[in-house]
Amino acid sequence: MSDLIDEDETTGNAPEFSVSEISGAVKRTVEGAFSHVRVRGEVGRLSRPRSGHIYLDLKDDRSVLAGVIWKGVSARLAHQPEEGMEVIATGRITTFPGQSKYQLVIEDIRPAGVGALMAMLEKRRAALAAEGLFDEDRKQALPYLPEVIGVVTSPSGAVIRDILHRLRDRFPRKVLIWPVAVQGDRCAPEVANAIRGFNGMSAGRALPRPDLVIVARGGGSLEDLWGFNEEIVVRAAAESEIPLISAVGHETDTTLIDFAADKRAPTPTAAAEMAVPVRLELLGWVETQGGRLSRGVAQAVSIRKQRLGDLARGLPRIEVLLETPRQRLDRAMVQLGPALRNATQTRRLAADRMAGRLRPALEKGLNIKRVEAGRAGAGLVPRRLEAGLHSRKSELAGLMRRLQAERLADRIVAARARFDDVSQSFTRVSAASVQTRRERLDALERLRQTLGYTETLRRGYAVVREGDTLVTSHSVAAKAAHLEIEFADGRLGVLPGGGAGRKDGTGRKPAPKRSAPARPGKSGQGNLFGEE
Repeated sequence: MSDLIDEDETTGNAPEFSVSEISGAVKRTVEGAFSHVRVRGEVGRLSRPRSGHIYLDLKDDRSVLAGVIWKGVSARLAHQPEEGMEVIATGRITTFPGQSKYQLVIEDIRPAGVGALMAMLEKRRAALAAEGLFDEDRKQALPYLPEVIGVVTSPSGAVIRDILHRLRDRFPRKVLIWPVAVQGDRCAPEVANAIRGFNGMSAGRALPRPDLVIVARGGGSLEDLWGFNEEIVVRAAAESEIPLISAVGHETDTTLIDFAADKRAPTPTAAAEMAVPVRLELLGWVETQGGRLSRGVAQAVSIRKQRLGDLARGLPRIEVLLETPRQRLDRAMVQLGPALRNATQTRRLAADRMAGRLRPALEKGLNIKRVEAGRAGAGLVPRRLEAGLHSRKSELAGLMRRLQAERLADRIVAARARFDDVSQSFTRVSAASVQTRRERLDALERLRQTLGYTETLRRGYAVVREGDTLVTSHSVAAKAAHLEIEFADGRLGVLPGGGAGRKDGTGRKPAPKRSAPARPGKSGQGNLFGEE
């Protein structure tokens, strides 16, 4: 009984709290003592639910601190946290009564120095490379001479002025500028949208679609260039259907967009040099190629002209080709008349012999027929004799038809017509062959005249000679005793001192006219043709 009394006296004076009261008291105590703290640690477990908030753990080798980044703060962060990255988080510590735990509400989080940024950059580069975004077979060749160049950069910096100046010096092209922020939290989304915007443009509209895109920015620290290391920018560069040149920073600066771009330029000025060739060098190359082409054409024409001459010398004349057929025709015409006469005579003799053999048999048959008729009054010729007689008559009629003069004349006419057709065909083929070779020769002659200097003279030029030597400079002309100028319609003799004259038909130059004495106040030197 005494023990019970003592226990009531001991616990009766202690205050009683509800769970919520205790949780609220702890929350106020913790938030009051740790309202603003900076914590350094490694990002451990990290999750991004669909609400947009970020839940993570900050840990070191002995402890773990839960943390949360609300959606509004996450959108403003310059560097998004990643697992394994060492960071410095700034915020306040509060409790979560629902689970009886405390956590850090993060208001700002940054990598703990350049080493942490480089580690995160290397990790991101390895992940994107594993997806194949940096493979060489994905990269496109740059167009040799793009009509329109799109530039993604800040419109107020010196970069765009350097690019435009370099393009103007090398080969002026149309340039479309997509203004973006090249530093800060707006850099990555604006650059990615600019690249996708250029690719989304269609050809044939008032604003043309670029043939080449340049993403450019001047030099800066790793933090300043961090926007070009973001995954959204790298993916946009890798997905670009338009060839893309990355010109971010100076030659020593490296960003992830350099690996995804089709070409990396050490500076923005170098990007402009990669985009277009030098116009003067291109013109010089074209002129060189034109000269080579002209020399090649002239050499080809000369070679073919020589070959044509060789073939023409080896080709027999038409008269020579027709000599043998003409002789054959004459011999055939001479032999045709006697042959026809001989054939007719041979056929006639054969008919006569056949008629001579048939006449006795016919007469004998007629006599027998008369005897039988006399005896029998109206008897019939024996069948055997009648059959033989009929056979002989048929053979005789056939021979007579074959010997008809009209039939033989028709055969002669037909043979002569065939011979005439063959002769005309041969004449046509020979004439066509000669005409074809004449046309080819005329075409080559016109080409030779076109390439000769006489056509140049018809366009207003002239050739100056001293004897048989061409004069191509003023100094040589001044020292010459007598010059000859050839125009398209003739030649003219000229004295460098002022005399001139046209050659006559004998090749001698007529005597120059005597110039009048110089008037006072005027120069005494005459003009080129010796006239006042």
